Amino acid sequence: MSAISLRDVGIAYNGVPVVHDVSFDVAEGESFALVGESGSGKSTVLKAITGLAPEWTGSIGILGAPVSHQPDRTLARTVQMVFQDPYGSLHPRKTVDAVLTEALAIHGIGDRDARVEAVLRDVGLDRRFRFRYPHQLSGGQRQRVAIARALILEPRVLLLDEPTSALDVSVQAEILNLLKRLRTEHGLTYLLVTHNLPVVSFMCDRMAVMNRGRVVEIAPAAALHDGSFSDPYSKGLYAASGGAHPEPEDRR
Repeated sequence: MSAISLRDVGIAYNGVPVVHDVSFDVAEGESFALVGESGSGKSTVLKAITGLAPEWTGSIGILGAPVSHQPDRTLARTVQMVFQDPYGSLHPRKTVDAVLTEALAIHGIGDRDARVEAVLRDVGLDRRFRFRYPHQLSGGQRQRVAIARALILEPRVLLLDEPTSALDVSVQAEILNLLKRLRTEHGLTYLLVTHNLPVVSFMCDRMAVMNRGRVVEIAPAAALHDGSFSDPYSKGLYAASGGAHPEPEDRR
């Protein structure tokens, strides 16, 4: 059974089609990327899965269950999303504790103190951070809180929308290493949106390349090392990025 399955999915905003006939499967435990230029429809696919882009056709399934066109409380126990901007995704007037316990209260889950402290440890934050506000945290710490919020309901699938692009380069590697460890420890499935091919090489098993709202190729992450893409757009994207590990200018 696939963890995520899309079949002939088309997505529109206010009646204007932006994603066309997208189909792919993500196996349980796999890390799968959607790559492409800005505006290619990558984040829109994640929004459709979570009910944030309700104008879609085709079929979307999570762990064998069909996804509805609106946010679904039952689905929230299975799939959670980590957004791109850690500064905009946390309420500025709520403490870390309030952010994390809110989901537990909505779903009627008890043992909140133990769960909050456990999930903070999971993301590398000690209990001192529990009653701080977002403005008292660095960008990397905020993104750790956002990841903790996604994990607090113990989902099996995480949707990651450019989770490091808003962070300093020095912090990006820390968050990527954290996500890689969490996937192993919790048996998570990842669907990652990014335009950064080295991130795909480090984090993912396979990728779907998107161009103008369509999937033009599905390829293994190994293609980022040997350039074995078949679609002309994929080849151009690979060449423009310098591959998964661009060489210094003096070696090209």
